[in-house]
Amino acid sequence: MKATTIKIEGELLQEIERAKPESLSLSAYVREVLRRDLRRRKLAQAAASYEEFLAANPGEQSWIREWGEADLASSPRRRRR
Repeated sequence: MKATTIKIEGELLQEIERAKPESLSLSAYVREVLRRDLRRRKLAQAAASYEEFLAANPGEQSWIREWGEADLASSPRRRRR
């Protein structure tokens, strides 16, 4: 695995040190923040893709609307045979 050294200094380093939990090292904190940001970006892209999908598939939109309006608090009625 390729390792990369990034130089952080001055005011930015001080802000990061103040923001990070004491239990984490600087490296661990920066990795965690980067992972969270990448996850946020992926989720935002997934949401945009899903919105495009819904726009292109009106049937799916109506199914989602129906699902959103469904009464999930009460038990479904049993069918008689």
